[in-house]
Parts: sequence; C-alpha cells; structure tokens
Amino acid sequence: METYAQILIYASPAFFLLVMGEKLYGKYVKGDDFKWMDMISSLSSGYTNTLKDVLGIGLSLLTYVWLYEKVALIHIEFTWLNVLIAFIALDFAGYWGHRLNHQINFFWNQHLVHHSSEEFNLACALRQSISDLIKFFTIFLLPAALLGVDPTIIAIVAPIHLFAQFWYHTTYIRKMGWLEKIIVTPSHHRVHHAINPIYIDKNHGQIFIFWDKWFGTFQEELPDIPPVYGITRPVRTWNPIKINYQHLWLLMKDAYRAKNWKDKFRVWYMPTGWRPKDVEEKYPEFKIDDPYNFEKYNPSISKNLQAWSWVQFIVTFTFLMIFFTAIPELEIRELFMYGFFLFFSVYAYTELMDMNPNAFWQELLKNGFGLFIYLQHGTWFGMEQMGLAWNVLVPIYFVSATLVTGYFVFVELRDTQTISILGQQKSAA
Repeated sequence: METYAQILIYASPAFFLLVMGEKLYGKYVKGDDFKWMDMISSLSSGYTNTLKDVLGIGLSLLTYVWLYEKVALIHIEFTWLNVLIAFIALDFAGYWGHRLNHQINFFWNQHLVHHSSEEFNLACALRQSISDLIKFFTIFLLPAALLGVDPTIIAIVAPIHLFAQFWYHTTYIRKMGWLEKIIVTPSHHRVHHAINPIYIDKNHGQIFIFWDKWFGTFQEELPDIPPVYGITRPVRTWNPIKINYQHLWLLMKDAYRAKNWKDKFRVWYMPTGWRPKDVEEKYPEFKIDDPYNFEKYNPSISKNLQAWSWVQFIVTFTFLMIFFTAIPELEIRELFMYGFFLFFSVYAYTELMDMNPNAFWQELLKNGFGLFIYLQHGTWFGMEQMGLAWNVLVPIYFVSATLVTGYFVFVELRDTQTISILGQQKSAA
C-alpha cells in the first residue's frame, strides 16, 4: 500500500500534465472541441481507482502466490529474461480478462467505465473501475505459474504493464508502420473504443496486438470508417461512481423483473447487452442504434460552473496528494475515513457538474464530514507542519464550498430551469 502510494505521488501529477498537454495541443494546434467536463470526469475516475487500489479494497478468488506454490513445474531466478516472460504472461492474462469483460454481462459492469467517455483521449485512459471488487482472472496467469515465475517479479512488472497502456489513448498519433504488427498502437485502440458495428469488441490486446490476430478478434482501423466513441447504452452522467454501477443496477432490476426463473439467472452470464425479452419490452432502455447520428452528453452549463468544477477538482487532487503522503502515519480507521471523504468529494462535485439539485445537500454532507475530521484531529493530516495559514485554509474551504455550491443550485440552476420551462410553454403556444 505504502509503496504504491509513493509511486502515485509522482505518477499522478505526471499523468495530469500529459493529459493537459494533449488537450492544449488539440485546442490550439488542431482546433478540436475542448470538453472540460468530460476531462474532469475522466480524471476524477482516476482518483477513485487509485483510492480503491491504495486502500486494498477488493478480493482475489485465486491469488498468483497460491498458483505459484501449487502448480509450478520449475522455479526460475530473477533475470531480465524472466522479467520479459512475466510481462508476456501478464499481457496474455490481460487479453483474456479484457475479452471476457466485453463478452459477459456481469463482467461488463467492471469495465464499462473505461469506455463510457464519448471522447478518445489520454484522459479517458484514466477511467478505471472501482467495481471490480472481486478479481476472477488470475487463472490466466497459469502459464507464468507453471514456469515458476516468482511472485516478486509479477508484483514489479504489473504496474509497469498497467502504466504502459496509457499512451495509446489518443487521436493525434496515426498509423505507426511496422509497429502496427507487434504492439497495440493508438490506431488499434481507437478501434477498440469505437461503437461502429464493424469495430465493436475488437482489439482486446493491452500491449501486444498479436493475441487478437491469433485468436480472431483483430480489426484494422479503416480510413473510410472513422471511429465513433462511447458505449451503445450511454451513461449520460459525469459522475464516475454512478457510472461504475449503472450496468450492475440494470442487471439487478432485470433479474428482479424477469418472470422466467431461468432468465433471472441467465441475465448475469449471457453476452453483454442481453436482456430478458419480456423485460426489454416492458422496460426499454435507450440504446444508440445509429452511431453516426446521436447527441453526445454535454449539458450546457455556465463558464462560472466550469471554473468552479476545476476548483473542486484541483482541491480534491490536493487532498489526494496529502493522503498519499500521510499514509505511513495513518491508522486503518483514519485511512478509510479519509478515503471515504475523497470518494464523497468526487461524488458531490460531479453531481453538481450534472446540474443535479441534490448536489447542494451532498456537498453540505461532504463538507460537514470534512469539518468533523478536522475538528477531531485539530488539523488536517499533517498540514500543521506547513504552517498555521495552510492548516486554517481547510475549514475555510469547507464553508466556502458549501456556500458556492448553494449559489449554483439555488440561484443558477433554478434560473436555468425557469428559462427552460418558459421556452417549453412558448413552443407549446
């Protein structure tokens, strides 16, 4: 936990700078549309995923250590060759786990968030799951276990393998020549994120593309068919915590509503998107049938709210960095208290981004909880070492954030709703 948190202290700002660099390049060099809210939503999803991993929330039904101890035929030493073997084994496991996430209803819930953005950029690479609380796919590391690849090697290589999947989430790198035959390139991954019928459920590879070519899931990006990004049942929210559980909630409702007992069980393991026929007829869900003609989720909000959303994002990022720094000094109870506060922070400000009237009460509860933590400790997790002025800023922020959110909910949002109602009445007349 502590080691991973220390890595994130450096990795998180680096990823943020790369995301901002790509966005600024797109805006000022390419003249592309610059959707701030989508970007904040993606980065905020990254917050929640790193929090889940650092706190160790989740359970593996089958650990690699157990596999290694039970089935290893030989034991190999820590050499560069064995690091390469581990990397390839992780990628093989990643391919099959990724493929099953796309093909089975229940598993899709833990991967949906990564595809939920209707843009394709470095920011969407950070849309990672917090709903994969039970890990099923360690079994695909069986080849590495049989070869006796030491668990220490896997532990070292795994974060490298994960971070190496960041760079290819971009539209600004075109075809890459002979590398297209070996590794996953931006072109290959654009196909993977597309909802065009010809592209759906293709290119599941994470580092090496030859798995897709060998196992029949490869599709080249075609020059006359530009990829359209997102998912066919769009999430229509900026809240990454809601996105993580939308599909699971739909499966639960479908299982409850289905009249046929067989369907109540089948809904979980059938191909992604399958619903009982009687439920689908009675409770239809919006689905994109024509990927070339649909309205992307981008509700109109004021520049003031955009600016405030960035303030909330940056303040939460600061709290997150303080959390990573303070981890060695925190007790388990404090770790989870702080972690809950950060999850709640993301939930509250992304609800305001969605213009949800309940956002004020959520922000009030979040800030009330923050003040409770502050008063209980008399400081904010070591900030007193930075000086009294910095430490006092914390309660000032909690009060100010509540008041500003109240303004947006009770003044700006109410004015927007009034204008919308008057416009509908005028159209009806």
